[in-house]
Amino acid sequence: MAEKTENRISQTMAQKILAWHCGRQYLNTGELVNAKVDLVLGNDITMPLAIEEFKKIGVGGVFDRDKIAIVPDHFTPNKDIKSAEQCKYIRDFASQQNITNYFEIGKMGIEHALLPEQGIVLPGDLIIGADSHTCTYGALGAASTGMGSTDAAVAMATGTAWFMVPETIKFVYSGSLKKWVTGKDLILYTIGLTGVDGALYMSMEFTGPAITALSMDSRFAMCNMAIEAGGKFGIIEFDDTTKRYLEGRHTRPYRVFHADTDAKYFKQYEINCDDIELQVSLPHLPSNAANAKDLGNIVIDQVVIGSCTNGRMEDLAIAAEIIKGRKVNNRIRAIIIPATQKIYMDAMEKGYLKTFVEAGCAVSTPTCGPCLGGHMGILAEGERSIATTNRNFVGRMGHPKSEVYLSGPAVAAASAIAGRIAVPEEVIQ
Repeated sequence: MAEKTENRISQTMAQKILAWHCGRQYLNTGELVNAKVDLVLGNDITMPLAIEEFKKIGVGGVFDRDKIAIVPDHFTPNKDIKSAEQCKYIRDFASQQNITNYFEIGKMGIEHALLPEQGIVLPGDLIIGADSHTCTYGALGAASTGMGSTDAAVAMATGTAWFMVPETIKFVYSGSLKKWVTGKDLILYTIGLTGVDGALYMSMEFTGPAITALSMDSRFAMCNMAIEAGGKFGIIEFDDTTKRYLEGRHTRPYRVFHADTDAKYFKQYEINCDDIELQVSLPHLPSNAANAKDLGNIVIDQVVIGSCTNGRMEDLAIAAEIIKGRKVNNRIRAIIIPATQKIYMDAMEKGYLKTFVEAGCAVSTPTCGPCLGGHMGILAEGERSIATTNRNFVGRMGHPKSEVYLSGPAVAAASAIAGRIAVPEEVIQ
């Protein structure tokens, strides 16, 4: 009995955030709870179905027009008639419901980069989204996760969602990152350790001195891919870096949660970043992680630098540093996709976009586009792409017999110059 009492008192971040949103002091792992949510998110693929289910519930309107976010980003700018109809459907719904956080072409971005940038998601929040990479916002010290469109519909009507309180795996990163290594390399390496189901329905707490030293952009990239290990949440504790990022962005108060020092974890990994090289995940799983320097004989056809994982300023800055003054290999299609309009403008002001265009890259307006095989870079049979995106399943970027290799921006940029998988040292003289 004493052990049970101790377990109920000592809480991980996931337990604390869920408990707060249930009006409870603490929760046990495995409990089923109905919690109040701070935000419900949907996009042009998932929101139409959510709206259909919402209408079946029979309520007059959404529970709070300020706590719904609708971001058409997957098949936009509209790639065909069907996608245009879907966007019109959610645009009309947003207008009818007077949704505050609706973002249209020219004013938008890829949802998981846009919402933190706009200060819409904050530390301590409980966020659900009809998109699996909603776990991105854990980088702010929030609990955020993807759910199905039906769950999103219920949350839009009631302001609540059900959860099973997850166990937590703690990942402690020590040491220092080598040059060019970012949060994307850390998470690919980590998924290589856990496998794609090693954290199934668990919260993944990323901590340690190497995490403290990470930029917010790298933290977003790490939490974004928690789902690729099966994670329910990916969470990094609030610190001074988080606080600086939020300055000037948020217009409402937030609540900071920290894990108890004696919190109970399902498992703990100790990872020495001194040993981590630039990573590439080979087809057809994110867990097929390998050192990029060992893959130099793999010829590629396309490079994509962007997505909700790696379309932020840190990523574009790294890519521009490697590409500047060089030319994209003649047989390579290189596509650069800034994740939001602000990132696009900031990259333009810093000269990154000029660097990319002069090198022979195509620069796109913000869109998910090729990441999900939507548009703006579909692969033909037998083609290979190296991409800073988050999934490389069979047919993910086009033809079922194409291949996707996942990397961070440094390897992607170097590969664009080399025409094969490469590390920066191979192309920078």
